[in-house]
Amino acid sequence: MNKTIKEISLEIGSGITPQRSNELYWNSSDIPWIKTEQLGQYRIFDSMEYISDFALEDTNIRLWSPYTVSVAMYGEGKTRGNVSILMIETTTNQACCNIKVNDALADYRFLYYWLKNNYENLRALSAGVRKNLNADDIKNFPFPENSLSEQEKIADILSVVDDKIELNSKICSELEAMAKTLYDYWFAQFDFPDENGKPYRTSGGEMVWNEQLKREIPKEWKPGKLCDIANITMGQSPAGESYNDAGDGLIFYQGRTDFGLRFPTPRMYTTAPTRFAQKGDILLSVRAPVGDLNFAMEDCCIGRGLAALNSKLGSQMHLFYTLAGFQQIFKVMDGNGTTFGSITKDTLFDMSVVIPPDEILMCFEKRVKPIESKIEKCEEEIRELTKLRDWLLPMLMNGQVKVKNGQVKVKGA
Repeated sequence: MNKTIKEISLEIGSGITPQRSNELYWNSSDIPWIKTEQLGQYRIFDSMEYISDFALEDTNIRLWSPYTVSVAMYGEGKTRGNVSILMIETTTNQACCNIKVNDALADYRFLYYWLKNNYENLRALSAGVRKNLNADDIKNFPFPENSLSEQEKIADILSVVDDKIELNSKICSELEAMAKTLYDYWFAQFDFPDENGKPYRTSGGEMVWNEQLKREIPKEWKPGKLCDIANITMGQSPAGESYNDAGDGLIFYQGRTDFGLRFPTPRMYTTAPTRFAQKGDILLSVRAPVGDLNFAMEDCCIGRGLAALNSKLGSQMHLFYTLAGFQQIFKVMDGNGTTFGSITKDTLFDMSVVIPPDEILMCFEKRVKPIESKIEKCEEEIRELTKLRDWLLPMLMNGQVKVKNGQVKVKGA
């Protein structure tokens, strides 16, 4: 008979959201605070928000130690049922169910993979009238009878793949940071190469005041709006009865749920597409969280949570990093006091930009293209590794694949 998760755990609990109106609880970088929207990745090393030491002392929020397994009890879209391993000492909000495993009885990595493999079963517990999971659902969820040694062997195999995915993700992030630094030098600090190959502004290049932008810009550069440099298509969701996961029709992305580092993962299709993105278009999340970016790998249909953009100036990478540079503005739209942040068509179209000469754009595109090619290659490897892990996971859990002497053996082979 299976055990329950409660029986292999030292402690199971959740967190709280300290009162937002109390500035003493926030505006700090003291203590990480994890929300369910972060859950779903293998391991979490940092948080999107922080609370103060005072919040920890003044409220009953709990600090969880590293190697805690955290499950999303509720959240929008596919968030409910997502699971991650917390690799830092952190607090969480009330929607996270945090599990401190008894190391003498279970491997915390195995628990993570067990819950990941049971994602749909977990979500089914909250079907119908009750939309959310609760702590009792997690506590009473069955845990298999695998010995600790068996758990460790299975976790070792799967974590090797996830470690490589994690490493590739880090490489992609570092490459993107390089490209963004180049963009910032050229288009924010205006230190693009002048005719002598020297940094324009630092070397005394002529700057002129622009009243529209309320700032100095290089001579011969122009002020404009986002719609001046980009073709923009706002998404529109097709009829619900046209949705399917059997591959019928056109790939459909409702929002940023399926976003990867650079490219989304196709999961849904529609036989009645309404608004389209073309291969290579930038996909921008226009509903919370506003501002996330991906590239369309193929022609697809986009729902109301996305907009598709392509450059009118011939430099898609300049447009991509221009949008990335709007992140602070997008964050304000996320936290504007509404339940779900969003950006309207008019606001997006009217966002202010500086328009450089064509030769500067082409030079930037040439410089950044090799970096982007490396990112694409890295993410392609991530997709292949993810497919391998997602094939291995259920096979290892149901016994169709065994681990013997560190090797994976298919049952009956």
